[in-house]
Amino acid sequence: MARMKFLCDTDRCIECNACVTACKNEHEVPWGINRRRVITMNDGKPGERSISIACMHCTDPPCAMVCPVSCFYTTADGVVLHSKDLCIGCGQCFYACPFGAPQYPKAGTFGSRGKMDKCTYCAGGPEPDGSQEEYEKYGSNRLAEGKLPLCAEMCSTKSLLAGDGEIIAQIHKKRVMTRGYDSGAWGWKTAYHETIEP
Repeated sequence: MARMKFLCDTDRCIECNACVTACKNEHEVPWGINRRRVITMNDGKPGERSISIACMHCTDPPCAMVCPVSCFYTTADGVVLHSKDLCIGCGQCFYACPFGAPQYPKAGTFGSRGKMDKCTYCAGGPEPDGSQEEYEKYGSNRLAEGKLPLCAEMCSTKSLLAGDGEIIAQIHKKRVMTRGYDSGAWGWKTAYHETIEP
């Protein structure tokens, strides 16, 4: 089975936020929560780069390691999901995540901020695939329909890639060979403990 991964090619991202909008619309994400966001580093300076960030569905997810109620689980294809029924809103996952992916609907202290929300790789949650309960808690389950995450499908420059990690790595290698340099596969080594060698 394929190991699903994300890759953001910082040389291609133009900070259009189509990925952010697609995610919010597809899943009816509540106000104040952004499962995906675009940040710009070195804004207005030489070396400026924009990066689309969300849960990278890590190989060894730190969020799962620190969760006191074990609400995180990894699917057979490597997607890291969580159960909102088990989540107590403690915030430990937020502090452990190197990508700042976990989000909360309210500001506040332990437990008062509500249930954690994060990118689901458009794979829903623990409820039955395609059920109304799954949609209300986690949004669309595009993976069960044989589709890739909408954020990557809507990326006009194909900066954001999603799918089988081996195929994504091949696409990135081809891009590096074509342009003659590698600006880095942002987040790849942190999330998956491997590098993409050209």
